[in-house]
Amino acid sequence: MALTLDEMSSKMTGETKVFDKRMASRIDELKWLYIELYHNDWMFAELVGQMGMFYGDRDGDLKKSDRYREQHPDWYEKNDKLGYMMYIDKFAGNLHGVRKKLPYLEDAGVNVIHLMPFLDTVKGESDGGYAVKDFRKVRPELGTMEDLKELAESCHKKDMCLCADFVMNHTSDQHEWAQKAKSGDGEYMSRYFFYDNDEIPRQFDETVPQVFPVTAPGNFTWIDEVGHFVMTSFHPYQWDLNYRNPRVFNEMVYNFLYLANHGIDIIRIDAVPYIWKELGTNCRNLPQVHTIVRMMRLITEIVCPGVLLLGEVVMAPERVVPYFGTVDRPECHMLYNVTTMATIWHTVATRDARLLRSQLDTVAALPKEYIFLNYLRCHDDIGWGLDYGFLAPQGIGEVSHKRYLNDFFMGKAGYSNSRGETYNDDPATGDARLCGTTASLCGIEKAGFEGDDEAMARAIDLDVMLHAYMLMQSGIPVLYSGDEIGQVNDYSYKEDPETAEDSRYLHRGKFRWNLEKHRRSTKSVEGRLFRRIRALEKIRAGHPAFLASADVWTINTYDDSVLGVGRFADGEKVYGLFNFSENEKTIWPAEEGAFRDLLTGDLTPLKEMKLQGYEFHLLKEE
Repeated sequence: MALTLDEMSSKMTGETKVFDKRMASRIDELKWLYIELYHNDWMFAELVGQMGMFYGDRDGDLKKSDRYREQHPDWYEKNDKLGYMMYIDKFAGNLHGVRKKLPYLEDAGVNVIHLMPFLDTVKGESDGGYAVKDFRKVRPELGTMEDLKELAESCHKKDMCLCADFVMNHTSDQHEWAQKAKSGDGEYMSRYFFYDNDEIPRQFDETVPQVFPVTAPGNFTWIDEVGHFVMTSFHPYQWDLNYRNPRVFNEMVYNFLYLANHGIDIIRIDAVPYIWKELGTNCRNLPQVHTIVRMMRLITEIVCPGVLLLGEVVMAPERVVPYFGTVDRPECHMLYNVTTMATIWHTVATRDARLLRSQLDTVAALPKEYIFLNYLRCHDDIGWGLDYGFLAPQGIGEVSHKRYLNDFFMGKAGYSNSRGETYNDDPATGDARLCGTTASLCGIEKAGFEGDDEAMARAIDLDVMLHAYMLMQSGIPVLYSGDEIGQVNDYSYKEDPETAEDSRYLHRGKFRWNLEKHRRSTKSVEGRLFRRIRALEKIRAGHPAFLASADVWTINTYDDSVLGVGRFADGEKVYGLFNFSENEKTIWPAEEGAFRDLLTGDLTPLKEMKLQGYEFHLLKEE
């Protein structure tokens, strides 16, 4: 039924009051931070005006969702959340295809869908979509912004959230700003870091480490068209933005809000630590970064408070804590648990859970409001940024251990059944990163190729055990597309000239829909994985002990290969026991009482226990 003019006026007045109330409670801090950073009242006034316009353009259903989430600020901290990370084209062709596949994702228990970069880029120089040519246009082969909005609406009807990447640190060299800068337009050159000689670039290089020392060495690129060097931390075609310029901040905020208004619930801020540059520093994690992220949080709370900020900060859990901000001045809502992911694979290769236990103790000691995204694999490589200070007393050296880990997961050392490849192998430092799918790293690829049923059973057990541990952690668990059906490495990337030099495409293969249809089978690899992982997800969603607010601690199992974890919330206590060795282990957990196995329903006294290779238990206290 159409609204009358009076009803429309009343509704608009009510919405204005909501916006004004949010603004009034935050404007003083926002202005103080902005003026402290930029000393520009006029640009701040423009920002505030544009925030009002984006709020006015926001869809009514999104505003309704905003109000609900404001009233329930812990809505994303529940134990029923399960993420799923995908490349649109590789999963379903385009955005319309993803809409058609939502029933499959529902069946897998997924309710948080992370779309890997989909904004317009340049074929052959996209860095997997992270070199954005146009922040307000979807890559044509994937669809349109209207298709994105329709996907978001379909997700919201199914109580699913949509997550998208927002690349803040840089643009493609084909972006409109970069093109105008190449023509010598000073206004647009000021949006990047340009230098007419190499004096300052050389000074930066003295303190700034290289991101890709092998495939993209250096931090600057010479641009013939304008006769200047430009800062390019990642690749020569990705130009770093100059956030000292308030015009850059304002325009990128507008791009951010434009994306939010198309129904995105979670916006992943890419490469957060890099976004402020300062000569004489390593250009990482500088104080101004936190000022920028805090301003983005305030702007989000005013315009679209139902949207969450997810920070990509690749550091140990205790070191990423500043990016959560403080209780009274929060920054990111969520962060990636990158180091724990790497430590899980270290534990597989060493059969020693001591480092993993230590890191779990560290994470458990953090405020429960700090929400991490936990995963086994993602679109990127595995970097071995482990705690070598902890490992050193065990006789483990950094360089030699990284070499061992890479050899192990390539199937060359440590009685390994893994199949993977290295990425950015640096002969100067001996450093390299590791690529591969969860299934291939667990041995499913090798067992399948050799037709070894016994080895396949062990590999599946390892794969499921690792998922069980991921689901045991506090936060939001995330599946990488294909992991739920045991998808193995895709070596076809070597046949494409655009991807042949980037081994990360080993685990970025197309989703195998011809295999997905076997997920109901009790005999297929796909079915054996899908059913067991789905059962674990249901256990997590159905028990309060898995809430983010739960108390978490580790227990001594008296065997370094077996990790013991306790969780308690709402009167429920659950223990998880995980054998990271392929061999049988006997443990003596120092706990008493009767416990029921959440997978089998059997009563199990928690005393001396034998765990077969890669066996695990989830035990609820009776």
